[in-house]
Amino acid sequence: MIKITQGGAYLIGGKEYIEDGAEAIAAVKAKTGREVTKESASQGTIAYGILKAHNTSDNMDKLKIRFDKLTSHDITFVGIIQTARASGLEKFPMPYVLTNCHNSLCAVGGTINEDDHMFGLTCAKRYGGIYVPPHQAVIHQFAREMLAGGGRMILGSDSHTRYGALGTMAMGEGGPELVKQLLNQTYDIDRPGVVAVYLKGKPAKGVGPQDVAIALIGAVFASGYVKNKVLEFVGPGVGELTADFRMGVDVMSTETTCLSSIWQTDDEIRNYLEIHGRAEDHKELKPADVAYYDGLIEIDLSAVKPMIAMPFHPSNAYTIEDLKANLTDILHETEKRAKVSFGDDVQFNLTDKIRDGRLYVDQGVIAGCAGGGFENICAAADILRDKYIGDDEFTLNVYPASTPIYLELMKNGCAAALLESGAIIKTAFCGPCFGAGDTPANNAFSIRHSTRNFPNREGSKIQNGQVASVALMDARSIAATAANKGYLTAATEFDKDFGVYSYHFDDKIYKNRVFDSKGVADPNVEIRLGPNIKDWPKMSPLPNNLMLRVVSEIHDPVTTTDELIPSGETSSFRSNPLGLAEFTLSRKDPEYVGRAKAVRAAQEDHIAGKDVYTDRPALRAAMDIVKTSFPNAENDGIGFGSTIFAVKPGDGSAREQAASCQKVLGGWANIAHEYATKRYRSNLMNWGMLPFIIPEGTLPFENLDFVFVPGIAAALKDKAPSIKAYAVKGSKLVEFEMTVGDMTDEEREIILDGCLINYNRKLLNN
Repeated sequence: MIKITQGGAYLIGGKEYIEDGAEAIAAVKAKTGREVTKESASQGTIAYGILKAHNTSDNMDKLKIRFDKLTSHDITFVGIIQTARASGLEKFPMPYVLTNCHNSLCAVGGTINEDDHMFGLTCAKRYGGIYVPPHQAVIHQFAREMLAGGGRMILGSDSHTRYGALGTMAMGEGGPELVKQLLNQTYDIDRPGVVAVYLKGKPAKGVGPQDVAIALIGAVFASGYVKNKVLEFVGPGVGELTADFRMGVDVMSTETTCLSSIWQTDDEIRNYLEIHGRAEDHKELKPADVAYYDGLIEIDLSAVKPMIAMPFHPSNAYTIEDLKANLTDILHETEKRAKVSFGDDVQFNLTDKIRDGRLYVDQGVIAGCAGGGFENICAAADILRDKYIGDDEFTLNVYPASTPIYLELMKNGCAAALLESGAIIKTAFCGPCFGAGDTPANNAFSIRHSTRNFPNREGSKIQNGQVASVALMDARSIAATAANKGYLTAATEFDKDFGVYSYHFDDKIYKNRVFDSKGVADPNVEIRLGPNIKDWPKMSPLPNNLMLRVVSEIHDPVTTTDELIPSGETSSFRSNPLGLAEFTLSRKDPEYVGRAKAVRAAQEDHIAGKDVYTDRPALRAAMDIVKTSFPNAENDGIGFGSTIFAVKPGDGSAREQAASCQKVLGGWANIAHEYATKRYRSNLMNWGMLPFIIPEGTLPFENLDFVFVPGIAAALKDKAPSIKAYAVKGSKLVEFEMTVGDMTDEEREIILDGCLINYNRKLLNN
């Protein structure tokens, strides 16, 4: 089904490939009659051409990218615009779309969600943006319908910003990277590697995009094969997929940990854009006759079977066939994995879902940017037509990804078929994907065509003794399970024909409801600031010496951003930095916030010139030990801050709050063996936090230990290859070394200045 090359590969004519090796160049010449080099052939990828067109530097190895458009939703745009305003924003310099698809339900938290929406609308008017009201469209569907086009680049403050199927290289990053674009700065990265995803064959009836995506994620996530690289989808199999199918695979590419994605385009994509009234946005994209890729993944689409990603990660992949054949063993293995995250705090059980040898499911959800597409829902309706989901525990909720899709489902009868089956159809909303809608019952098992199934992401609260779990599946197999009244069933087990439905896009919906400034700013518009919308607190520059206290120690193989700052109901506080910070690590380490605040209080006293040590005997004792070796530690300039240790933090969401919440609580650093994603590491640096790395297998400190880092500011300025630090252990200092990895000059300056806001204010004042 999936084959992965051990090294690079040359793609010839877009149809066949030659794996890199001693004879590869000669083989390429024999096929093409041309002399090529690896470097020249690497410039033949689609990705290289798009990156070159958007690079503002004269060095293709050190990119400085300016994007064509920006997108954000109502969990992120308030903080982004507040940061940009604090840094001197006067006008959006490019189209910036503010969608409202996360905090859409204004039913919790009083006025604060709708206050954020009004903030967004008034900012779109004042600064010249586009505002999409709640329930109109999820962020990525609106971008597909209205923004993406061949050869473009879009930056979004959501990790699933992926429009490669339409010819747009899109990236999801933390809010500060969008702030830089709003302030006419650049997105600075080393030229990423490009990995080909070579598709061949044609999917079997009943196999959908989520099946292909889960198979791909399962094959590459653990090895890091595509981490921070661009996935380029090529090969004869691309032409066998509809635009909807391609977009469904594409949006899930985020879960491989790739940086971005791009697909070859054809008449199928031209037709999609024509349907949406944007034929001029089509551009044919294909690799050069000879293109070199840093790796290649071959997927035989005809061999892909219905898949399921078991809790608690999209890479925990099995065929539904294998799960059913080995049900008890796989459920026991999943329970063991849960133990790593939950410990003994809650009792998690999946084997009790076995009924008469079959797996019973409590809930099905088809939603959002992955599942809410037109073809997915039509296929689900075909399976459920004249069938019923039953009157027991099992429920099925369906969320079309946009109002135009919803309208078309009503016109073609698919909505009626779903409603008659007992399913409920709701409006465009991302809530089920991040724990703000359809939270299952305690210990319930939900199957979802959505993007993620991390622990507690579905909305349960381990700190309250609650736990539920989510498995990811394709809409077709979810519908087949619903037709079997909750017993797990693959869509291929149903011998039903799928209809071919023409899609007609009704642009009047957006014309009548979406505010589009057409890029014209009106500085006379007063921005609406609700009582929950707060400015960022003042942040100090990096001191010369740092006294850190480790206030949380996490040994899970991977720590997600959802565990660093929970999604769900906490999103109501996303416009209030200090209010949101109260939830930091609440599901993983409830003692973190109090410990971090205690360290922050010491720094606040230090800045105010107050006594730091009298009421802090542990800090006094640690400093006394430090001063035996560094007598001038305080005189040379010192700061007190907190840090966490995690093995591999930052998988998942692009939400900057995973870092900013630590910062406003007094965090100065993270210490890790590895960072799961570029975007989380970037978030740390943009909030003035040091992304320390220590070698795998070493841990010279433990929770609540103090770590002294002398001369850190000088080391950062001087680009020191390693940084000496000292753990206070008993009456001794234990020396160890850390690194900070590759950084641009701008990133170093941001950390030295204390955060991106300080850095931009300095630029503005100069």
